[in-house]
Amino acid sequence: MHTVWKGSISFGLVNIPVKLHAATENKDIKLRQIHKECHTPISYEKTCPGCDKEVKNEEIVKAYEYEKNKFVVLDQDDLEKLKKETEEKAVEIIDFVDLEEIDPIYFEKSYFLAPDAGGGKAYQLLRQALEKSGKIGVAKIVIRSKEQLAVVRVYENTLLMETIHFPDEVRNAGDVSIPDNQNITKKELDTALMLIKQLTTPFEPEKYSDDYRTALMELIEEKRTGKQIVEADEGKQPAAAANVTDLMSALQASIDKTKKQPKAAGAGGRKKAAAKPKVKQEA
Repeated sequence: MHTVWKGSISFGLVNIPVKLHAATENKDIKLRQIHKECHTPISYEKTCPGCDKEVKNEEIVKAYEYEKNKFVVLDQDDLEKLKKETEEKAVEIIDFVDLEEIDPIYFEKSYFLAPDAGGGKAYQLLRQALEKSGKIGVAKIVIRSKEQLAVVRVYENTLLMETIHFPDEVRNAGDVSIPDNQNITKKELDTALMLIKQLTTPFEPEKYSDDYRTALMELIEEKRTGKQIVEADEGKQPAAAANVTDLMSALQASIDKTKKQPKAAGAGGRKKAAAKPKVKQEA
């Protein structure tokens, strides 16, 4: 597994040499833009609209736009100095908290932490201590010149580090326009709760898959091998949605539909499917 970072975990006076590995991967299908006539990939040049000319990399500097078209220029020496001052190769655990205290909106990206040379025993000690206490560590780390807030927790037999957003990076939910009380009746609420109960099941991630990505890959493979593309069997098309005109009817129709569907088999009897994220285009 590719190592993306090397450093240490520190809490109190304990220091554990570790390696960082990405725990997730992006499986988007990336589509290139090419010239229709000759099939050459399209590239984009860096140009300055003010000077109307192409700009070389050495002519580009970084700046902060504090007002419209007003910038503070930051040269490379300024940025390198800040980088050296903050980029200590350590996951510094500041506090230990309960996982349930952190809302999922804060979580960003996951990494596996593996012990580096000489860190095996201390690594296992921290893992077992976290597992026994039921706590997770809140830490700070600098990755690629960016300071990140993170949590360290146990995942199966490893330590997992998940970067999380700083509080000022999470937008205020109060800024979202929400309609006032819509006079929900007790019958509507009870029916909604009944529907939730009928659809409640243990979370089994292997049963979920990206149908669009699968269909797109099949289309690409058919075109690649020169096979004729056929339309889907009409019998396999999803049934048209009922023309439901009010909330209660929608809830009741959903409940009736779930009653007719037998409960799926457990994880052991279900075919596993790899995670298949969404498709996006790449320039």
